[in-house]
Formats: sequence, C-alpha cells, structure tokens
Amino acid sequence: MSPDSSLPARALAPRRHEEILRRLGVQGSVSVAELAGFFDVSRETIRRDLKLLSDKGQLGIVHGGAARFEPSEPAMSLRSQENARGKAAIGRVAAGLIRNGMVVFLDSGTTTLAVAQAMTDLRDLTICTASLPIALLLCHAPGMRVHMLGGEIDPGEEAASGIDMLEAMSRFRVDIAFLGGGALSPDGEVTDFTRAGAEQRGRMIALAAKTYFVLDSSKFAKLTPLRIPNFERAAGVIVDAKPQADIAEAIARKGPELMVAS
Repeated sequence: MSPDSSLPARALAPRRHEEILRRLGVQGSVSVAELAGFFDVSRETIRRDLKLLSDKGQLGIVHGGAARFEPSEPAMSLRSQENARGKAAIGRVAAGLIRNGMVVFLDSGTTTLAVAQAMTDLRDLTICTASLPIALLLCHAPGMRVHMLGGEIDPGEEAASGIDMLEAMSRFRVDIAFLGGGALSPDGEVTDFTRAGAEQRGRMIALAAKTYFVLDSSKFAKLTPLRIPNFERAAGVIVDAKPQADIAEAIARKGPELMVAS
C-alpha cells in the first residue's frame, strides 16, 4: 500500500503535516489546491498547515503552495557527488558558448567546475575565478591565463569571498560569465543562500557582456533565502533536465533563455 492510500479522508493535522513534508521531499513543491483535494479539507486549512510548517522552518511558502526550504548549502565535497552526469552535460553546453580570445568568469561550485572541465581543449582564454579547484585545474591547461580573485577563503565552498573578491571582479572586462546559485525557485528565479553570494552574482550579471546560470536538476523547486539582483538581465539558465512547466514559463516571463542540456 502506498503512503498516500494509508491516509484517511480529512486526516488530522499531524498526519497532514507528515504527508506534506513527505511530498515536498519527493516532489520539491506542493500546491494548496492539490493538498486540499487530497485531504478533503478547505484550502484555508491547508494554508494554515503550510504557515505552521513555515514558522518551524520546515518549508517555504510560495504563490499557490510551498517548496522545500534550504537554509544553508552543503559543503562542496558533498555536493560533488550529486548528479555528476547532469553537471557534465551542462558543462558541455556552457563550453560550447565560449569563443577563442574571450575573458571568462567562472563562479565557484560543482557545476561551474564541470564547465571548467569541459573547457580544457579551448585555447587563448583569460579565466577569472575565485574557485581554488577551478584555478588549479585550468592553470595547467595550455593557452589559459588564469586570474585568481582574492579574498578570504571559505573552506566549505573552497573559494574566496568578501569585499576583496568583489573589488577584484570589477577590474576585469568579462565577455561571458557562468554563475551557480542556491536554487531554482518555483517562481522561476535563481536564489542564493547568503547575502554575499547573492550580491556577488548580481554584480557579475551587471559586469559581464553575457551571463548564464548553470544549475542541475537537484536545485529545482527549492527555496533559499536571498534573491539575486539583476537576475532578469542574465542571458540564460542552463539545466540538465527541463523543469516543471510552471517554472519554465516563469523563467520565460522574466527574460533569461532556458537551455536544456541533452
């Protein structure tokens, strides 16, 4: 018997909460209408359930429902094990956008590292990055000039961050930038975990001639706390699988092109 079929109609609040969290763990997001129909209760009852769970920090409320809330990002060493094939596909699509002679900014993160791994056969490039693994990889590639952007090293992210890093970024003329992010929200927007990360990515969108976010499907329909400034000015969002229709439509309304790696 599935977990769904074991729940009686008009299940009591604790059982509803348990099932809502289970669905979020599987689906990433839930809608008020779907839950009200399933539990045979009013939409107002479901909204109260979602608010209670939100107040406990167990989910984030979005228009029409709720999504998983991710208050902090796992360390890079843990994230590197997730969806390696999908990240490699994203990396190949991103590398295909790069032309010889470009100045390229690569954000820190496991998906941008996959972009760097797909770039090693390219030539005559200037690379700007705050990521230690990316700098170490590309400094050995022929025809690459690597600039390591300074600042305090975040051991979890294995990258520099802070005011020094933001000031160093502003000195470069960047042709194309590839940025990570904390999540692709149900509202079709890339969000971040920290104010510094959101500010850094927002500034790079403003600095670079073209900016692409690179996000694998493990980040779909989640919520992280901070909006990234200038998201609408990004050229595109490169993903390894097509997100659900409402997320894809929301991205299209905001402006960036949705690019799905095959």
